[in-house]
Amino acid sequence: MSDDPTPADSKLTTSKRRWASEGKFLTGRISRPDADRLPPGQHLVKNWPVLDLGQQPTVSVDSWRLEVRGLVETPLDLNWTAFQELDQSTRVSDIHCVTTWSRYDNQWQGVSTRDLLDLAMPKANASHVMLTSYDGYTTNLPLADFAAEDAILATSWEGQPLSRDHGGPMRLVVPHLYFWKSAKWLRRIDLLAADAAGFWEQNGYHMYADPWREQRYSGD
Repeated sequence: MSDDPTPADSKLTTSKRRWASEGKFLTGRISRPDADRLPPGQHLVKNWPVLDLGQQPTVSVDSWRLEVRGLVETPLDLNWTAFQELDQSTRVSDIHCVTTWSRYDNQWQGVSTRDLLDLAMPKANASHVMLTSYDGYTTNLPLADFAAEDAILATSWEGQPLSRDHGGPMRLVVPHLYFWKSAKWLRRIDLLAADAAGFWEQNGYHMYADPWREQRYSGD
């Protein structure tokens, strides 16, 4: 695999570009997480649907690495052993996918994003992060959202190691944003001084992605 692979142009990718241009799934409603647990336009599922860009990279724990670069005082390059030696946390959270499904009460284990940032020490001018995955996927979010109290770099789900199809061996989970912001197979975190669009954000999806404001697409 090259250092910067290109995401596959899968049928799902093509469909989701079309959904963005058509405004598919939009209800026009706005709610608040403190008032409505289920965001507008969402429906509950018991299973965990698998969505990706058409390829699922095989990343062994022997070859896995996580880099934290950009506007940090202490750049990080962690292998699996070093990552496992960091403080381990447990979080329970709901997840909300832009394709309209939500799943309640997921239990995650891994490293809190706040604990990782405490090691990297963001510089004062860092305001956003760009996430890059092993399949070439990228997505952006504000640093404050990456550092949310319930955000976690998850290595297990419901007491089991995170499976490859769901982003194992490690993925990001940021529960208060649509799940495309929670990058699977995460390999690099770059801290930036300004926002920049990732893969879906360049293809018609919202730069921020608040489910309760139904920020599915760039015009919402």
